[in-house]
Amino acid sequence: MSDGATGKTGPLDGLRVIDWTMWQFGPVSTMMLADMGAEVIKVESLDGDHGRQFEGIRGHPTKTKGGLSAYFEGLNRQKLGIALDLKNPSGLKVMRELAAKSDIFVQNFRKGVAERLGVGYEDLIKDNPQIIYASASGYGPNGPDSDKPAFALTAEARSGALWWFGPDDDTPHELDIADQIAGMMLSYGVIGAVVARERFGYGQKVDVSHLGSMVWARGMQNGISFLQDFEVPRFEREMAGSVLWNYYKCSDGEWIAFSMGQGDRYWPTFCKAIDRPDLNENPKFNNQAARFDNRGELITILDSVFIARPRPDWEKRLDEAGDLIWERVQRTLDLPNDPQVTANNYVIDFDHPVIGPSKWAQTPVGYSKTPLSTRKMAPAHGEDTEDILLNVLGYDWDEIVSLKNDGAIL
Repeated sequence: MSDGATGKTGPLDGLRVIDWTMWQFGPVSTMMLADMGAEVIKVESLDGDHGRQFEGIRGHPTKTKGGLSAYFEGLNRQKLGIALDLKNPSGLKVMRELAAKSDIFVQNFRKGVAERLGVGYEDLIKDNPQIIYASASGYGPNGPDSDKPAFALTAEARSGALWWFGPDDDTPHELDIADQIAGMMLSYGVIGAVVARERFGYGQKVDVSHLGSMVWARGMQNGISFLQDFEVPRFEREMAGSVLWNYYKCSDGEWIAFSMGQGDRYWPTFCKAIDRPDLNENPKFNNQAARFDNRGELITILDSVFIARPRPDWEKRLDEAGDLIWERVQRTLDLPNDPQVTANNYVIDFDHPVIGPSKWAQTPVGYSKTPLSTRKMAPAHGEDTEDILLNVLGYDWDEIVSLKNDGAIL
């Protein structure tokens, strides 16, 4: 689907991306580029991206209707698919030819793998000096651990995030955000390189890592800690630094979160909304410093206040109070029914040819003239191999048959 005003599928319309990635970090980035209109060709080995075999998460099956992997489908929509054996000289030749006719090449294999196979940056610029080569790694291209394997959890651990976000008993707590954060950062890097090429006329290599992305994602905590040379204390709900930057449980088991950094500004209105004006008059609680000193006692009081009513009652009271910053704590399956989420196309409807009508998370960037759109499902393994060889590289059918007989393609 293109925009009626411009005829474009997004701001990256006309760019071709070679996506030689697997699992999540790399595919997130290339799917974002595809959402923005780029033509993305996903290159898989003859046994496929391992994400296709991802069958469960925390004991729950992830196979969809039709036997597809929800993990793979959710990370690879919009893309074309080709299957190549890069250890076969003929398969490598196809990859090099594709890269020569493309704008961007993205890979997320361990350090040295691309170079050994002949698709490193220095290899590809021989045929395409202006190519933008994006390399996604666990720990970055330099340093003693640059060749160390990594996944999201190890990045969250190394970056300090598991410790800071852990529960009150000092136990690390998995976040499940490192792949998504790193994928976003990689897309950001690629788009910056696209702009640089448009302005200055040259391509370049872009390096983004799990570790660096997570260090950056914890910007406020890390920035304060680095400048003050101390660890910002981890968040503990029962002893939160501000009672108005916390969350409270209601009688129906649901939660409400408050995010009011200017405590003295909001405190009188908050006390009125919860029908406890006495708290505003109490010298133990009527200013920010006093509330901090007595936060344990005050949070206990507020817990008893909020647990007395269901969340809809509190939402009505807080709305009527006016100038307060709060929000209900939602679960994942609340999001497709949230009118604010759907109004802004953060979750969209898509009629998947196998799964049927379904909900999908869309890259959350709005453009007035080149809006994003979801146009196609993730490719079946090697689905577009023949079309790409015919229409992108100009192969004929005899050459394609020869590649199949040689074991270079599916």
